Amino acid sequence: MLGVWQGSAAQQAAEMTPDGVRVVSALHTISAASLTDLDHPLEQDVLVCGDSRADKTAAARVISRIAGLRCVDAGRLEMSRITESLTALLIGVNSRYKVHAGIRLTGLPDPDWE
Repeated sequence: MLGVWQGSAAQQAAEMTPDGVRVVSALHTISAASLTDLDHPLEQDVLVCGDSRADKTAAARVISRIAGLRCVDAGRLEMSRITESLTALLIGVNSRYKVHAGIRLTGLPDPDWE
């Protein structure tokens, strides 16, 4: 995994954007191939990171329109350092098993994105 000085690509984007631009990170663990295969349900979780609850809620509302995706609040934007690294892990797993695996967290209550 390639690192950036800011800690994550999301944090780098936040540093590079003009004042007032809000940054939320998500979809690191959802394979592009899975998103294009409309015949198979996704049944995956999307880890959403951001410094503002309202911004994460706005992103989660859009993402949740995709059937089978559940958004999970993964914390502040700095947590993108961890969620972004899961992409590399899943690429390796998917390559090894010739699948499009994703992440599903268990034991969580239904999300409340109000």
